[in-house]
Amino acid sequence: MSAQSINLLSFKGNMKILHTTWIAFFISFVVWFNHAPLMLVIAEALNMTKAEIKTILILNVALTIPARILIGVLVDKFGPKHTYSTLLALGSLPCFLFAFAESFEQLALARFLMGFIGAGFVIGIRMVGEWFPAKQVGIAEGIYGGWGNFGSAAAAMSLPTIALMYGGENGWRYAVATTGVIALIYSVIYFFSVSNTPKGSTYFKPKKAGAMEVTSIRDLFFYVLMTIPLYATLTLLTWKLSPAGVSLLSNVSALGIYIGIWVLFFYNVYKIVHVNEEHLQQPVEEIHKYKFKQVAILDLAYLITFGSELAVVSMLPMFFYETFHDSQGITMVQAGLLSAGFAFMNLIARPGGGWISDKFGRKLSLTIFILGLAVGYSIMSQITSEWPIWLAVAMTMCCSFFVQAGEGAVFAMVPLIKRRMTGQIAGMVGAYGNVGAVLFLTVLSFVSPSIFFIVIASGALIVLIAVQFIEEPKGHMAEIQADGTVEMIELN
Repeated sequence: MSAQSINLLSFKGNMKILHTTWIAFFISFVVWFNHAPLMLVIAEALNMTKAEIKTILILNVALTIPARILIGVLVDKFGPKHTYSTLLALGSLPCFLFAFAESFEQLALARFLMGFIGAGFVIGIRMVGEWFPAKQVGIAEGIYGGWGNFGSAAAAMSLPTIALMYGGENGWRYAVATTGVIALIYSVIYFFSVSNTPKGSTYFKPKKAGAMEVTSIRDLFFYVLMTIPLYATLTLLTWKLSPAGVSLLSNVSALGIYIGIWVLFFYNVYKIVHVNEEHLQQPVEEIHKYKFKQVAILDLAYLITFGSELAVVSMLPMFFYETFHDSQGITMVQAGLLSAGFAFMNLIARPGGGWISDKFGRKLSLTIFILGLAVGYSIMSQITSEWPIWLAVAMTMCCSFFVQAGEGAVFAMVPLIKRRMTGQIAGMVGAYGNVGAVLFLTVLSFVSPSIFFIVIASGALIVLIAVQFIEEPKGHMAEIQADGTVEMIELN
């Protein structure tokens, strides 16, 4: 593989793969968030209550947590080419269902199923990791993640205009359906434009599907422990949909889902043990070992970075409006535009975080970004109506830089842990980002925005301590070819 510098204007070789893959991620996020800028129009068209609107927002993220785990397994087994193409094509179907729903129940079902397309992010992490060497993988993953993630902002900026261009009371329906058509068309384009690896390279697959392989008994227990928060978060989401929350589910239905979630947990534990029991009966050769703590620490780092980003992006427009409406007269529209700076930083900060990680070291970079995140949220907790608006926005964008650069640093390290399981590792780390979002939004429902920011900053300090135990990737990782020979993959 060439070690040449990244040329963003090139559309050949690994740069073609990078561009086609971030566009796939971009489209998946446009589809995933196509409801947000049109929500008020949709609610009016279907006579939805505020509780039903909140339910739609919850359902949009509910399926993404297990979906990222499942997609991680599928991408490692079948490869990014087939997995991304299939996800985009299948993701268009609930998009069409959402666009032409005639009742809240149809709308809710479609939104729940569309949460699956939010797992597309995981697929590109493996694809980009296959095509770029270790010294470039951080910035490449940062470009993929940052530019692809901008799809949510692109949806917010473009879909209201597209709906107006269609016109009439069904303009929003055609706008949403348009995103589904784009996803369907691009699924075909992607399939015929990419390959899983450079020519002559091997696409390494896990020996068994269903769970990650670990290399010690201690890591086996650690792995099981780290799956618990994923199921606990699904339990929390179910509680929000129960009569104790927005009452979309009856008590009997909620109880059935609770049981199903924890039955699935115990099945997952069984699969973890089944996948690992045979090879752990004998000592694993040192050359094939990796430490699961690397995965666990990155889980926590993504919880605090991407988790806080999702939560803050959701509440920031209302926070700016409520803080500065009376004192400085800003409107809801202006508040939305001012808060958009937080998401816009993705274009620069996430690739920047990956580049800094490549150049100055993974551990040091992640440490600095999470420390900056903690300081940034601490300062944001002090914002009051007396602050100049420009200063509040500037502080928000500075904090956002550290948040999204931290995300770039996390995924600069993910492909350097164990190549054949990159999809599963990315799936678990990505799922923890959603866990963080649910956790922080739940906290926000009970406390003031000021306390909300303090809680995130405090959590960041705990994660900062955990990051000090991560090990800088160095040397080589070993993977076994189909013929039994060992291939050494450079890590620095």
